[in-house]
Amino acid sequence: MSKARVFLEMIKFEHTIFALPFAYVSVLLAVGVPSVAQLLWITVAMAGARTVGMAANRLIDEAIDSRNPRTAGRPLPSGRLSRVETWGFTVVAGAVFLLAVHQLSPLARQLWPIVLVLMIAYPYAKRWTWAAHFALGLVYFVVPPAVWIALTNGWTDATLSLAIASATWVAGFDILYASQDVDVDRRQGLHSIPADFGIPRALAVARALHVVTTLGLAGAGFAAGAGVLYAVGVLGCAALLWFEHHLVHADDLSRLDAAFFTVNGFVSVGFFVFTLADTILRGGAR
Repeated sequence: MSKARVFLEMIKFEHTIFALPFAYVSVLLAVGVPSVAQLLWITVAMAGARTVGMAANRLIDEAIDSRNPRTAGRPLPSGRLSRVETWGFTVVAGAVFLLAVHQLSPLARQLWPIVLVLMIAYPYAKRWTWAAHFALGLVYFVVPPAVWIALTNGWTDATLSLAIASATWVAGFDILYASQDVDVDRRQGLHSIPADFGIPRALAVARALHVVTTLGLAGAGFAAGAGVLYAVGVLGCAALLWFEHHLVHADDLSRLDAAFFTVNGFVSVGFFVFTLADTILRGGAR
């Protein structure tokens, strides 16, 4: 159990909160208020897939993490968890993901490899291109379509808008997060928008991406026929994203943790709450 706790610490399991609310929003827009079984298996599938992706990231980046003072204390570089133990937990997480997927739609049972391939492949992107943030965004781009397919065996016009919103939201805050590692990344020959183009330009790109996020959320609601409370949730997200960028400046990254962890947590959870309230107010089922 102590090793399991270290593993959950390593993959930042609590950060699943960033991904799950957008999956739940997809559920609400796709089918309305879900059954207990639908909600359970979507949650298990999301948590399993994210666990595989984060564990693979840590395994692939172990050497890189060991040379970065910010990450050298992580369980793998510090020796608190071995590669064999990490692989063991990863295989279990993958099996849990597969179990959940096979409780969902027939099409989901055929397309699940795409999810795991993206999860495992994106850590390599920063070795080759400054667009690595968009590789991570692509992982989150597939979340709304995956949920729609899992529950309905298809998708609607709202799916693409929500996928774009999810992808640009994640890519934008990943750019902010990468700003703290500019010097280390440059020394190690790793690529990111902050490392390759400088922090001021990176922050401008992140702001532009979050404008697209807001438009994508609005477009998804319009396509799905969402109501007033959903629109209030979109406006709330826009305000929080503005505040996030207000906290971070090119010459002052001291409030980056507050911008990354606290504000984005409020974005995801708050948006889900407003979408749920809107769904219930309009009658629940679609």
